[in-house]
Amino acid sequence: MTGSAPPLISLRGVSLTLDGKPVLQDVSFDVAQGETKVILGGSGSGKTTILRLVLGLFKPDRGSITVGGKDIGRLSDRQLAPIRRNMAMVFQSAALFDSLSVRENVGYRLWEEGRLPDAEVEEIVRQSLQFVGLEEVIDKMPGELSGGMRKRVGIARALASGAPLLLYDEPTAGLDPVNAFAIGHLILQLKAKGVTQVVVTHDLDLAFRVADHLVMIQRGCMVFTGSPLELAGKQDAEIRGFLDPSSLPAEDWNTLPSRLSQ
Repeated sequence: MTGSAPPLISLRGVSLTLDGKPVLQDVSFDVAQGETKVILGGSGSGKTTILRLVLGLFKPDRGSITVGGKDIGRLSDRQLAPIRRNMAMVFQSAALFDSLSVRENVGYRLWEEGRLPDAEVEEIVRQSLQFVGLEEVIDKMPGELSGGMRKRVGIARALASGAPLLLYDEPTAGLDPVNAFAIGHLILQLKAKGVTQVVVTHDLDLAFRVADHLVMIQRGCMVFTGSPLELAGKQDAEIRGFLDPSSLPAEDWNTLPSRLSQ
């Protein structure tokens, strides 16, 4: 990570209301080139909405979002297309095409773009699957894979795209500890290669394991930004309630679930 380089992503005072309900309020943070930023929060906190804003799927009501130095809030879908090509999404459900083989799923974006010969796409697909340890499933269909394998194929597809920015939406959701550990290991390997990554999760083990820096979102508001070590030392009751509910006084237990899920 190069400290002198401008941030790859920058949010400044971002607020968003959907269907009359405030979803995000005054959120500001940067993602540096080569950084692994984790956006941490409970279900419904607004963290996944941030990914949709970065992709340009939502436009902020207030504030600005820049990606690669360009304010994407003012761009049309056509203008967003080249910016989106520099991003690849790893979805919570893996979002593989069930009617396509693993090979076709991983190479889908490259074949659609049609800029590379088939033989080169095939090599990229194989290298990407090899990176996630799944080259042997290249001819299988998604329905033949376990949940953990599907997630790893999703990462291989993101890698094959060549995008310098990877976005993850709850990459360990629904996985057993062994597969969740494997996903974290892949994220760490990409981190070591200098790939810029934004990881949305409520998985504390994953967050503390892979993050360079964390942003914590509660009820649409940013309640913390800093290093994993700094977050671990916070004594704020709501933050402690998410990190270690057992540390709260007994009188806080009755109100904790509603406060964290609002």
